[in-house]
Amino acid sequence: MVVEGVTTQELELVAEKMIAAAGARPAFKGYFSQASGARYPHTLCTSVNEEVVHGMPSIRRKLKRGDIVSIDTGVLLDGYYGDSAVTVAVGEVNDSVKRLLKVTEESLELAIDRVRAGNRLFDICGTVEKYVTSNGFSVVREFVGHGIGTSLHEEPQIPNYVDRRGENPRLKQGMVLAIEPMVNAGKPDTKVLADKWTAVAKDGSYSAHFEHMVAVTDNGPWVLSRP
Repeated sequence: MVVEGVTTQELELVAEKMIAAAGARPAFKGYFSQASGARYPHTLCTSVNEEVVHGMPSIRRKLKRGDIVSIDTGVLLDGYYGDSAVTVAVGEVNDSVKRLLKVTEESLELAIDRVRAGNRLFDICGTVEKYVTSNGFSVVREFVGHGIGTSLHEEPQIPNYVDRRGENPRLKQGMVLAIEPMVNAGKPDTKVLADKWTAVAKDGSYSAHFEHMVAVTDNGPWVLSRP
């Protein structure tokens, strides 16, 4: 649906209908944030261009050729949560933006390959950080991936960089991790807008975001959110 002229609210309405038709319910709608003190009012997060995460759908936000939009959504079905994101280009984008999307998605795939019993959390975090920075981009530090299961956000937190102050647990069979590189074309710094949700790159640079849920199994990583 991501074509020139579509509003982010149109994406929202279709996603809401599809989730309901599947017998699930939106995981984000009504989600309470301790940080902002507010509940999220939508099914999707639609973050356009310099918006990093938690961009809110709007009838006023009409997608334009050359935009990129991160579509992030979660569902609750039969007591378990799902969460994934993809960043999509609107029509043709320039080579630098294509490279941002490619590197971000590749960093996720490389991180997924590290989801193996016996490895440690920092193997995932360090893989994203090293690949992204070696390609001249920066990883967002204020927002992180997370464990997921019967709650939307579970331990461990999964930063896209090695945070030596954090925990570095060994990965065990049965864990499910929502890994989500958030990568800025410019500097890593972000700020949250007055709506208390939308996080943007402070320097106005484009930002990309990809996310998969990955289970740790005895046979290696199992990507639960792969189409």
